[in-house]
Amino acid sequence: MPPLKRQSPLDRLLGRADNLDSASLAILAQRLAGERDLLETVFNTIQEGVLLMDATGVVEYANDAAAVIIGLRAEDWGKVVLWRLVPCLARSVGALFGADTGTGPVVNANGAPASAKSAPPPVETVAPALTQEIEVTYPERRFVRLHMSRLHTQSAGRGPRFVVILRDVTAERRRTEELVESERAAALSPLAAGLAHELGNPLNSINLHLQVIRRQLAKLDPSPQGERIADSARVCSEEVERLDALIHNFLGAIRPVSPASAEIRLLDVIAEVLALLKKQCEDLGVRVAVNVRHDLPVVSGDHDQLKQVFFNLLKNAMEAMDKGGVIDIAAESDDEFVTVSVRDCGAGIEREAVSRIFDPFFTTKSGGHGLGMFVVSRILHAHGGDIAVESTPGHGTTVTVRLPQKHRRFRVLAEKTE
Repeated sequence: MPPLKRQSPLDRLLGRADNLDSASLAILAQRLAGERDLLETVFNTIQEGVLLMDATGVVEYANDAAAVIIGLRAEDWGKVVLWRLVPCLARSVGALFGADTGTGPVVNANGAPASAKSAPPPVETVAPALTQEIEVTYPERRFVRLHMSRLHTQSAGRGPRFVVILRDVTAERRRTEELVESERAAALSPLAAGLAHELGNPLNSINLHLQVIRRQLAKLDPSPQGERIADSARVCSEEVERLDALIHNFLGAIRPVSPASAEIRLLDVIAEVLALLKKQCEDLGVRVAVNVRHDLPVVSGDHDQLKQVFFNLLKNAMEAMDKGGVIDIAAESDDEFVTVSVRDCGAGIEREAVSRIFDPFFTTKSGGHGLGMFVVSRILHAHGGDIAVESTPGHGTTVTVRLPQKHRRFRVLAEKTE
């Protein structure tokens, strides 16, 4: 049994519209305009995106949230076909059209229908409601949960229409991924500690024997054979040191220490890191331009951990430029956060790699261990902050760090699962 429809005074007035005089019709038009404005305000207040489209994919209406999610303008209503505007989103919607039949609109590389034969199947074959999670890359990369429902009412002369609800779940996805990664790290921690111990003992033994070999070689008369043995011993020592550093970095990433709480001036931390990297900057011909106010608000955190964050970021920026170039460091603040950006003019990072840059053991450098940015991310999250990376291949990378000010009271809560 269909639900009863409540009849408003406006409905009753519309029912007598044929018998109204001109003055009453003017009042009715004003009331209709007011109702329209109210509904428009309500829809634009909703955080989810709302789209109304016909069976061919033409967008007839979009609220403000939908316009932001898919980069739609008000003047596009009634003109733009969805799969021409946002191909990655439209292909998913096209798949929804053919959900029951296994068919759907075929689109070219630019998102336009390939031919008239590739139009969506008859609307009678479409499921009444379908939900799918998709990735949108325009106007920026984000994850969207899409829910499409067919309207059960249609105006005379119109085909069926569909309501598409878009919910941005990017933050939710990231929180879930961080929780999964944290649980994985917690599960690996005991195993990692035991493995590091078992590896550390033979490495120490190898290093001691290499020292004995070098001392014995120093007592012998110089010879080509002795030099070759000395070179081999040196290579072995360097590899032992590299393995020891890898184990140390791995343990630091897998078992992060809770940050201490102290008053930190980020400008001082950055100055300390630049002093450490001064010689390397000079060798590479890299210049660092610091545009940070001296009255930048203080943050609360662990000095050594935040120093590690900026050391990793600046070292990455230097290595990305190879020879020459400028690293720009800027900072700003609002009522709650201090934001620091580190921008280089290096080779940049491919889009596919940017999405994986915080994954453990993922690296774009030939000699990297892939733990630097993973450690940076974990330190910042433990401080109640966050990090974002923007990069354009051939033009450089900008890393933005955001930390809460000291006066902002915060507590890092454990994620909960239902």
